[in-house]
Amino acid sequence: MTLSLRHARVRYGPLEALHGVTLAAPGRGLTVLLGRNGSGRTTVLRALAGTAPLSGGAVVWDGADVTRMPAFERARRGLCLVPERRAVFGSLTVRENLDLAAPAHEPALAAYPQLEPLLPRRAGTLSGGEQRMLALSRALLAPARVVLVDEPAQGMSPAVAARTYELLGSLDVCVVVAEQRLPPALRGRPASVYELRRGTVVFAGEAAEWRRREGLG
Repeated sequence: MTLSLRHARVRYGPLEALHGVTLAAPGRGLTVLLGRNGSGRTTVLRALAGTAPLSGGAVVWDGADVTRMPAFERARRGLCLVPERRAVFGSLTVRENLDLAAPAHEPALAAYPQLEPLLPRRAGTLSGGEQRMLALSRALLAPARVVLVDEPAQGMSPAVAARTYELLGSLDVCVVVAEQRLPPALRGRPASVYELRRGTVVFAGEAAEWRRREGLG
């Protein structure tokens, strides 16, 4: 089963951000949306999550048209969106942020041991990379069927970024991430890639195929 956009159009006032985008993310596995700022990759995530309504086309999840399903209902059915900004509750402690996802924190702290000494601190005082770890930990704790993440490794060291993609790649669910460039951590890992430019898909294929196309081996 898949989560897909079919000829999707999204408008922000007079400007159209997506121009008939069609793509599909498998029910299990990693899909990467590539593109520079303004390419439409973040809008694709928001369209899939229901936070950016379509002006045309459809969102289809497990064979059912969910275009008119509100974002909170998609979340209730197992869709988890981790946005690039405001992904944690800054006025709450790290522990309280994790409590909102699940009462048991062990899987999150096993994924990111760096968070354990930060449990009593308010999330708003953390560095950008620490906040990303916390946001992703909450997603890992949630009983999700679909995980959508905008720039998951932003602000992280290369080692933590590699660990993050290892975690995302190990999830037995549909995972869609948006990145400006194909992460080095994905070298040798199976992943579907869609490259967007100015609201349209200019490449669709496997990560290895995209690397060959770009002359990256």
